[in-house]
This record gives sequence, structure tokens and C-alpha cells, in this order.
Amino acid sequence: MTSILKVDKLQTAFKTEKGEVISVDEVSFQLNPGETIGIVGESGCGKSVTSLSIMRLLGKAGFIKRGSVSLNGKDLTQLTEAEMRTIRGNEISMIFQEPMTSLNPVFTIGNQMIESIILHMKMPKKKAKLYAIEMLNNVGIPRAEAIVDEYPHALSGGMRQRVMIAMALSCQPKLLIADEPTTALDVTIQAQILELMKQLKEKSNTAIMMITHDLGVIAEMADKVMVMYAGQVVEEADVYTLFDEPKHPYTKGLIESIPHLEYENHKRLYSIPGSVPTLQNMPEGCRFHTRCPQATKKCLSDKPNLISVDKELQHKVRCWLYVNDHGTSDKHIRKEVKL
Repeated sequence: MTSILKVDKLQTAFKTEKGEVISVDEVSFQLNPGETIGIVGESGCGKSVTSLSIMRLLGKAGFIKRGSVSLNGKDLTQLTEAEMRTIRGNEISMIFQEPMTSLNPVFTIGNQMIESIILHMKMPKKKAKLYAIEMLNNVGIPRAEAIVDEYPHALSGGMRQRVMIAMALSCQPKLLIADEPTTALDVTIQAQILELMKQLKEKSNTAIMMITHDLGVIAEMADKVMVMYAGQVVEEADVYTLFDEPKHPYTKGLIESIPHLEYENHKRLYSIPGSVPTLQNMPEGCRFHTRCPQATKKCLSDKPNLISVDKELQHKVRCWLYVNDHGTSDKHIRKEVKL
């Protein structure tokens, strides 16, 4: 199957007063039509910057230093801003993490939705408004006929988030990037939104890139999972393998920190010690070694590569625990991953 999205060795940097810092480092993955990839990790690990790099929405200080982002064979890093505007909202849509800063406060909800629908779907204005109301109804917004004429400040955070989701889904994109799409929503609306995204995937064969802290959402939605830490991919596998056989100590820590019903009342919930390092002060060697209970001397000085730990080359991990001095292990031959 031909990939709809191919990210190859993406490196994104930002200019600061203290010099250039690398926010996303050598990130590579592929996404096929109708497939969902979940990207997980703590705040500051590079998840959102990866998505903004794909959308080319990094602001004045950010830029793609090297690597490529191909959508249906077209390298987005080489397109002009005018060319990117025709792709955003049409071929690629994004649900942003903070809806209040994404909606224009001086235009009504309807105006903002209708503009996109007319531009990308070539509908007349009257039909576009009816379609906008239909999409608002689909994401569980009550009184959609009235809400369409309201301004963003009149809506709650959860309602604004649903408006953003309706806008993102309205043009039936080939690639949907969802950055924490259900964070501000209660569990009933969250289930409704996830079901709507599933329907979009089945109906339009849409590929979904889902960024979230919620591993429950990942288990529900994703076909494969990419775990990021300090700007790098530290593990990648299909969703079943990742939850059943996590390899990287960071992935294991994330899974162990999920609360379970069978926990005893007196048992403390596990948490990974320490915090994600700053971009200006990345540790030498493995970036996770300052928090890793299994770190060795090699981890402190040498940078591990992303390698495969299965014969099918689908389960990948960035950790010295799975490589011996000859670059192999007792169970499998390891190969450095190259897309």
C-alpha cells in the first residue's frame, strides 16, 4: 500500500536568544490511508512540534532544518506558503490543542466554518451554512442553528473544542492531525468524538495522526504507536505489541503510571522520576538516562540508534539494553531502522 504521509529524518529547530535549539530530532514514520498512528509522550517531548512541522505552522522562529515531509509523494517542505494554504484544511486538517487561540474572536463560528467550506468544497454560501450546522450537530453541539451565529467567547472551552473538531472534519481531509482532541471534553462527548473520527476514517479512508497523553484513547483508536521523548522517537510498534511487550524503559514507565481498578487503596500510583530535559540542556548519550533505573555507563556517553527488535522490522526501540557489543542480541539480529 502506498503511504499517504512519509516523514523522513525530520529535524525542526527554533531560533532563540541563546542560539539555535533542536526541538524535533531525526523523526521518521509512515502513515497509510485509513491508518491511525498515535503519538504519546510527556509535555515538551516534541509531539506538537512534529505536527506543526507537517503543517508548516512553526512561526517566525521555527524552521525545518533538514529532512522531508511527503504527502502523496509531494514534499511539503519545498512548497511555497501559497501552495501550503491550498493543502491546509483541504488535504490536511488539524484539530489544535487550544481552541481559544485557534478561533478568531471577531468572527462568528458560522463565518469561520463557512469560509473554509466555500474555499475547499466549492459550495454556495447558503448550502455551506446548512452543512456547517450539520457538522456542529455531528459533534454533539446543542442548538447548532443558534451556535453558528455566536462568537467564540460565548462558548465554553469544551464547546469551542467541538467547533474546532467540526471545522477539521468538514472538508473530509485525507490526513487528520488531532492534537489532544478530547482533552477539554467530558467522557460522553469524548466517546462521541472518537466514534465520529472512526466513521470519517471508514467513510473517507482518512489517515489520522493522533497526539495525546491519554493511553486509553491510544488503545481505542490507534493502529500503531510512536513514543517520543526529548524530541526523539524512542519506541514504535503496533498498538497491541506496544501495550503487551513494551521495550523502552520510558514506555514501560508510561504504561505503569496508568491507574487500574484492581489497585489496592494504599498503593501509590507509579510516576517516572525527574522531568523532561530542556532543549538547551540535553544530556549526553541516551537522553533518558538521567531518569532511567536501568541506565549503564554506555547510556551516559553513547547515543543509541533507533533499531528493530523483531524479524518483521516493525517494532523499533532506541535503547542500549537491546544491543550487545556486536550490534546484535541473543534472540534477534538487530538492524538500524532506515525508511
